[in-house]
This record gives sequence, structure tokens and C-alpha cells, in this order.
Amino acid sequence: MSHMRGLGLVLILTCSAAVEGWSGEPGGPGPLRHVAQDELETILPGGTEILIAPSAIEHFLEEVDGRPPDWPTVYGGGHHDPGFDDRLFALNRQRDGDRIGRAALSRRIAFVWTGSLSRYDAAVGGFPVALGPNLIETSWGMVRFKPEEAPGNLSVITDASDQVRFERLLRQGKPVDIDVVMTGTLIPDESIVYDFSHDAEGVGLIMPFVRVEEVAFLTSGRDSNYR
Repeated sequence: MSHMRGLGLVLILTCSAAVEGWSGEPGGPGPLRHVAQDELETILPGGTEILIAPSAIEHFLEEVDGRPPDWPTVYGGGHHDPGFDDRLFALNRQRDGDRIGRAALSRRIAFVWTGSLSRYDAAVGGFPVALGPNLIETSWGMVRFKPEEAPGNLSVITDASDQVRFERLLRQGKPVDIDVVMTGTLIPDESIVYDFSHDAEGVGLIMPFVRVEEVAFLTSGRDSNYR
């Protein structure tokens, strides 16, 4: 299970040339959209399942994997328990096999990471984006969506008023955070990985691995996310 240990790293992504609409490849530049999360369906392809609210994520996990693991039994004595890795490995292998053929595996889904903007780059006309995963508390455990391959070369293209506003805030040393919406499907193999949090003892961690197809940059308003 050693491949699971570095999954919490924040991914720093640089910028590229500007385009309109969604960043057509899973990476690159794109416009900032002033759309609230509860209005996401207005900009997403039809049939996309939006997995942001804990209840929506729980319902999706039920469709894919049926029920939560027996976390206390799998955890046992924790990381220093001689049988810990074997139990965790067995849990993942069993669930990989049990979910084969389930319809939810091929369903298009959308999830959100947080993007932090860096100083404006005049050469490309946008703000480079640093991506960080969101942790969502659910009745199944903590959920963290993971791209199979993290989208790279991300930058946000804004209108003139947002550009002025963001540059001022960044000069003042204030963070400018946005939502980075990624859409795609679960990967065929190891589509969901079960592990334990390294920040809270015995807390289950669920990581759906997504093959990202498109990326959009989102904020719910001109002031709500700009601290």
C-alpha cells in the first residue's frame, strides 16, 4: 500500500496560452465562471453526477460499493499492527472485484478541488493556479477525489475588473481561491482506494480515482471567495 502514502501532496500547476470555454484538454487555461456550486448543472454536460455534497457522495458510493467498510476491524491496532497492511490490501482487492460491471463506474461525475491563484502572468494573459484536494466528511469516512493524472498547466483567464481586483489582493499578500471543477469517470482498475487518514487516528479515507476529461474554473460571486 506504499503508493497511497504520498496522495496528500498539493499539486502546483503552471500556466499556458488562453482559450475560451472549458479548458478543452484536462489541463491548460480557461475562463473564470461566476456560477454558484448549486448551479453547476447549467454548465456541465447533461447527465453529469455532481459529487460535492456529502449526501450525493454517499449515494454514489452506495451504488458503487454497497456499504461502508468495517473500519474498526480493518484498522485493528493501526499502522503498527502486523496485520494492518494485509487487511487493508484485502479490503481493496475484494471491493475492486465486487464492483466490476456496476453501472455507476461508467457514469460521468464532477468533483471540486480548491485552486489558489498566483501573480498574473502577462505573457499568457492569466493567473497560474495551484491545486489542492478537498476533504469531504461523510458517513462513510473522509472522501478525497483524486485525478488519475492531475491536469497541468492550469491558468485562469479573467475579465478586466477581476484582473485588477485579483492583482491588488495578491500584492497585499491575500489569498485568492476559486473552485476547480473536474469532470470524468472512475478509472477501470482500482477505481476507489480505501486507506486511513494520517492526520486522525483510525479515520477511514476513501479516494475515488477519476480519469479527468474537462476542467472549469468557478466562483460563486465577485466577493464571496476573495478574502
